[in-house]
Amino acid sequence: MDLEASMRKSVEATQRNFNTIRTGRANPSLLDKVMVEYYGAETPLKSLATLSTPDSQTIQIQPFDAGSVSVIEKAISMSDLGLTPNNDGRMIRINIPPLTEDRRKELCKLAAKYAEEGKVALRNLRRDAIDRIKKQEKDGELSEDQLRDEQEKIQKTTDRFIVELEKHLSDKEAEILKV
Repeated sequence: MDLEASMRKSVEATQRNFNTIRTGRANPSLLDKVMVEYYGAETPLKSLATLSTPDSQTIQIQPFDAGSVSVIEKAISMSDLGLTPNNDGRMIRINIPPLTEDRRKELCKLAAKYAEEGKVALRNLRRDAIDRIKKQEKDGELSEDQLRDEQEKIQKTTDRFIVELEKHLSDKEAEILKV
């Protein structure tokens, strides 16, 4: 298993979590986690409608099936995003209000939580990789020097991805706090 590829995926997953945190601007990725009860099945919103941003403060949702407007509206209202959808019978518009200072701080804490989860995932990958090479050394496939070199490589790779994750976090925090 390629450690670098696994760590890259972990950082990308954290990045996707960051994208679901709203900033002062309208962004369709805010609705990525919204699931709609559609004909008895939980369906992602983006599978049921076209999402667009006609301006920086509005998200527009154009359902493929006009009959699904009310269930989509209900799903958005019930989500933990704190957004109020406006339904005109054919499409739904969501106005993104400017964030308050308290809400910005809450969102920064949420971003930090996502970053910490990402770091834990990276550390778990590091632990698994070290366990794997220790087993190789025990089985006689690696010498002690090779084991030490491999452990250093694994640690450097982990450190590099943690620094990258922290950079993504600081970028997201700056985006959230920008008025």
